[in-house]
Amino acid sequence: MRIQRRITLGIGILFAMILLLGIQSVSYVRQLSQATGTILADNYNSLQYAGDMLRSLNDTGADSLSRHALRQSLALQQQNITEVSEKEITAALQRHVSALSDPVTEAELQTVRDDLLRIMEVNMAAIRAKSAGVEQRADYVMWWLIVVAALCALIAGAILIWFPQLVLRPIDALKKGITGIANHNYEQRLDFPGNREFESVAESFNNMAAKLDEYRRSSLDDLMTAKKRIEAIVNTLHEPIVGLDPDRRILFMNREALSVLNLRKEVIGRNATEVALSNDLLRRLIRGLNDAKKDGEEEPLKIYADNKESYFQVENTPLYITPVGGREQQFVGNLIVLNNITRFKELDSAKTNFISTVSHEMKTPISSIPMSLQLLGDDRLGALNDEQKQLVGSIKESSDRLLSITGELLNMSQVESGKLKLMPKVTKPIELIDYAVKATQVLAERFCCFVEVDYPERISKLFVDNEKIAWVITNLLSNAIHHSPEKSRIIVGAVQHDKTVEIYVQDFGRGIDPRYHKSIFERYFRVPGTKVQGSGLGLAISKEFVEAHGGSISVESEIGRGSRFSIRLPA
Repeated sequence: MRIQRRITLGIGILFAMILLLGIQSVSYVRQLSQATGTILADNYNSLQYAGDMLRSLNDTGADSLSRHALRQSLALQQQNITEVSEKEITAALQRHVSALSDPVTEAELQTVRDDLLRIMEVNMAAIRAKSAGVEQRADYVMWWLIVVAALCALIAGAILIWFPQLVLRPIDALKKGITGIANHNYEQRLDFPGNREFESVAESFNNMAAKLDEYRRSSLDDLMTAKKRIEAIVNTLHEPIVGLDPDRRILFMNREALSVLNLRKEVIGRNATEVALSNDLLRRLIRGLNDAKKDGEEEPLKIYADNKESYFQVENTPLYITPVGGREQQFVGNLIVLNNITRFKELDSAKTNFISTVSHEMKTPISSIPMSLQLLGDDRLGALNDEQKQLVGSIKESSDRLLSITGELLNMSQVESGKLKLMPKVTKPIELIDYAVKATQVLAERFCCFVEVDYPERISKLFVDNEKIAWVITNLLSNAIHHSPEKSRIIVGAVQHDKTVEIYVQDFGRGIDPRYHKSIFERYFRVPGTKVQGSGLGLAISKEFVEAHGGSISVESEIGRGSRFSIRLPA
């Protein structure tokens, strides 16, 4: 039988049962309603008429209208005789009412009352008898409805248990088959005998399973070959590579990684956290998976490898895939790559040594140039013409710039080589600011800039290297002068915070695009479009000097609104 017919049959049976129960209930309720209505229509009216006549009878002696009302109620009672004995009593009542004298005697009134009470007793007895009959009928109806409802409940329960199983049995079988295929059980087959709707589905499913089984058998060798090829490629790489699954189980580790980590191949397949208990380097790599630092931000690892000290930059890459048939990406593990940067470290060290040596060797001859220029400009040796004076001034400016660049290179070489030495002492911030203002006084007069000092009355002292921090403030003030228009203000001052002191330099020049706020503190970087000449090292050295004191340097700037450079140092 088709599923459609089964569903129609089951719903039809339930509908017929509900319809039958509804019709039977309506019929019985109607019968009870009619029986109750008979009681109300007949006997209740007789009781009402008798009551009206009793009230009228009590007033008959005093009011002639009461006797008229009595005769009207009697006429209504004569038209509403429902019981057999009620007709005779009503006839006697009619005779006794007609025989009432004027004035009425108490004996006549008592006779009429007796007739009315007999009528009321007859109707009350009839009401009780009919009520008992209605109650019996209601009991009968109740039991009959209970039987019919129980029968319907039994049939509905049977349908509820049997019908879903009958309909869902082939669907469950199809679901189990699909689950088996999803679990790579390609030998799964389906059979629905006698079910024409699912026979075609079973045939298509079996054909699909057979083709998948054939494909698996034919492609298994290709997959194994591809796996071996990938393993060979990974092992030939010179960079140590480690692969972890979502549970931190080691999936693969090439020969370079095994050598650097001093591990054996047997660790593959084990949990990396367990292996790391006896391997400090692997423990550091696992701990780095939870760090929020981006690749390249953390310090390189210093490892003894290849019979020398080597440096490796850790690169952690979370791996995500989109499952077949899925839409959302699924996390499948981590790939840890140790990039060997030993050669770059060696080149960087060689570069630093070269710059340090060249800067040191160049500083001595460059320093002698100003002295020679000073002697050359002495009038005692002879007067210079205008062209010669202009040439001497140009040579002095170039030599000063060379001295500044060589000084910056020497400072940078100290920072890079780790030979930066601080000689801190307690000092007042105003002393550092005064030094910077005096050092740039000639430059400010040359560019027609007005330097203002904003200093509070009370501010904490600093424990810093005066020479280094004064150099930083001088560099910031010099940059502000170079990038400000003529006759503009420049403010240098200090602000007291909770546990820090902020020294700032604010200008009202062109400003710096927010895109370059981080880049300007990098070495050799210059803002595009800047006409002022420089090495691009001043802010980088300033950052290193300030951070060596445990402080920080920052910039607030917008195009057309100037710039504010601030350094914060512990109070």
